[in-house]
This record gives sequence, structure tokens and C-alpha cells, in this order.
Amino acid sequence: MIEFKEITKEYAETTALKNISFKIKDGQIFGLIGHNGAGKSTTIKILVSILNQTTGEIYVDDQELAQYRKNIKPKIGYVADTPDTFLRLKANEYWELMGTAYEISDEQFEKRLTYYTELFEIDSNSEELIESFSHGMRQKTFLVGALLANPKIWVLDEPMTGLDPQATYDLKKLMREHAKNGNIVLFSTHNLEHAQELCDEIVILRKGEILYNGTIEELQAQNKNESLETIYLRIAGREADQRDRDIANHSEDGDL
Repeated sequence: MIEFKEITKEYAETTALKNISFKIKDGQIFGLIGHNGAGKSTTIKILVSILNQTTGEIYVDDQELAQYRKNIKPKIGYVADTPDTFLRLKANEYWELMGTAYEISDEQFEKRLTYYTELFEIDSNSEELIESFSHGMRQKTFLVGALLANPKIWVLDEPMTGLDPQATYDLKKLMREHAKNGNIVLFSTHNLEHAQELCDEIVILRKGEILYNGTIEELQAQNKNESLETIYLRIAGREADQRDRDIANHSEDGDL
């Protein structure tokens, strides 16, 4: 289980996350939904130890992340939202680096590498530089690297971006299988259809705050069974931004 407890992330002039709390249970696919700048990537980067929160705590399997980081990091496989690292490596050099970092046995490494590279149809490109790949090919390369160690927790930031339809289908199938085996998949997405199709629970973020945490079915039941798109745009989209502006204007005019 993963638990975020009152997490706040502040920068010099902005607050990226405002006291957010939620839990992800074992066996779940959990979605983070929100506009650009809502706080999805910040939430993910704190979990994978790229960023540190300003206040609050994160627990993974009842261990506090800041205290037990060395124990927790090997449990997590992470794919960033922008596949633009390790570009001067060949694909197979990157995979070998990941195998060494996660201390995967030679037998398991070869077995899993063959499976995933053939599944994502990237096996014939292993000797090519990552910087020569298209966005989708880079995404496949980093997906393979993240999954090689078979970590308990998959943390995927916009993982379907740039993938072709077959790779998208195969990744969704892998995500379901991973969760079905009692593991956790946490992913962010702008695609509401993917969220509705895959997620056991979701968090909707807006300007660093949680607007909703629960199942999509519960959310729709609370909103006259409207579509997820309609509900989302009303509470997190342009309409919500206009409400904020109206409230701010009334406040400045002394009406509040």
C-alpha cells in the first residue's frame, strides 16, 4: 500500500501541491487526472524520490519514504512523462544499466528483455542510439527498462503518449495483469477514456489540490450519471477557472 499524508510542495513563489492525502491499495490501478500544472508529475516525482516534499509524509508498505528510501526505491519502476534522458546510450546499453542497477540475475534479465522487446517490437533496434528514436520508440525503450526488474509498484507518468495502438493495447494489458497479481500501478493521464477503462480509483487534481478521490462509478453516481468528461470539465476545466475568476473579482470589489 502507498499512503500520501498531507503532502505539500512549495517552490519560491508557487505551491505545487497543497496538503494532499490519499491511499493506493495493493492490487489497484490508480489514476492521477488533471490539466497541465495540476500537480500530477510533482506527486509522482516525490514518490520516486526525484523531488522532496516541503511537508507531509509518504508511506510504502508501512515504511516512511524519507527514512526507508533505500528499501523502497527497488520496489518502484518509473517512466517519466518526457523520455529525454540517457539519449547518448544505445537501447541495449540502457537496458543493461537498468539490469545492473536493480541487480537482476543474468537469466531473468535475458528472459524479460526478450519478452518485453519483442512485445513492444523494439528488439531489432537494440543497437541504435536512443536519441535517434521517435518519441514513441523512446517511450517503449524506457517502459522496457522500468519493467525489467518486475517491481511491485509501476509509476507511469503519461505512459501512453506517443505509443502506437498496438503498444497502447499491450501496455494496458500488462497494467491489468500486474494489478491482478496484487501489485500497484500508479499512472497519470490526460486521456479520460484510459482512466475510465483502467482505473480502480482516481484522484482529480486542480492547481495542486484534490477535487475528488474515489471510484469513477461513485463520482458518476454523485453527478446524475453524467460522463466522466462532463464531470471533469465542470469541476476542473475552463468552467471552474471562470468560477475562480468571478469569486476573485467579487472579493476585490468588496462583495465578499
